[in-house]
Amino acid sequence: MDLEQFAVILSIGLFNGLIVALVAIGYTLVYGIIELINFAHGDVFMLGTLLTYFGLVAILPGFGVEASLISALALIPFIMVITAVINASIERVAYRPLRNAPRLAPLISAIGMSFILQNVGIILLGPSPKAVPSVLPNDPLIVMPGGRTLISLNEVVVGAVTIPLLLALAYFVTSTRQGKAMRATAQDREAAGLMGINVNRTISQTFLIGGALAGAAGFVVALFLGQAWWFFGFPFGLLAFTSAVLGGIGNITGAALGGIVLGLVKSISDFYIEARWTNVIVFSILIIVLVFRPTGLLGAKQAEGA
Repeated sequence: MDLEQFAVILSIGLFNGLIVALVAIGYTLVYGIIELINFAHGDVFMLGTLLTYFGLVAILPGFGVEASLISALALIPFIMVITAVINASIERVAYRPLRNAPRLAPLISAIGMSFILQNVGIILLGPSPKAVPSVLPNDPLIVMPGGRTLISLNEVVVGAVTIPLLLALAYFVTSTRQGKAMRATAQDREAAGLMGINVNRTISQTFLIGGALAGAAGFVVALFLGQAWWFFGFPFGLLAFTSAVLGGIGNITGAALGGIVLGLVKSISDFYIEARWTNVIVFSILIIVLVFRPTGLLGAKQAEGA
């Protein structure tokens, strides 16, 4: 085996996995709080790519600002705020009225919201992918002795965006008052309410955080792939959902681990086997893991009757 080439493949898989992890955490946050699979989450991510595109080709030039890496990074807070508000609005309009309804009702509502956002993407972007201006530097940063690029500057930018967000989320959930309220609500909503926690506000904040992370992931993907497309929500959303389930849905660390594992698996499969077999391998691994560990890699075991 060419060890240098293998190291490069692992590097690509790691950075791709970090992007998937950002989206996967949004799925696992919502499921951990209200036990709902928010199928619209992948399309909120898609809106992040859409906003990045319009920011670089319309908004920045409209203010006389040239599209560059610095100006693009300045868009991140605005994109995260917009996608956070959209995600929280989805919860308020489509999920909260159905919170006490049979589980099938909010699930169908989530699928309906997904189709609505997809059509919004088609209306705004058109049916074909749109090219996003290239602002990421692709210069090599770490070069192997054999001459192969192990890490390039564009991958460093990806890591500089995703890793701090993942660490900030971990700190927020484990060390802040509102993070503790989220964990209490996830464990027992009724008991949390009796202890004085505003459950509705906590759930809304969870959707805000998930939407913000999806927007950041959309920004990174739009720059990294150089495209924005209304259909991005489906493949990335499916992969992120798979990552959340693989790691243990409801477990933030598990979602991040699942994203990195799938990123590595996809990278290795694309190179050593064949790209058209990658999804077969990914979902086969998921099935095998769930057969032997239904709660996922880091999911907590539930007591009988729970």
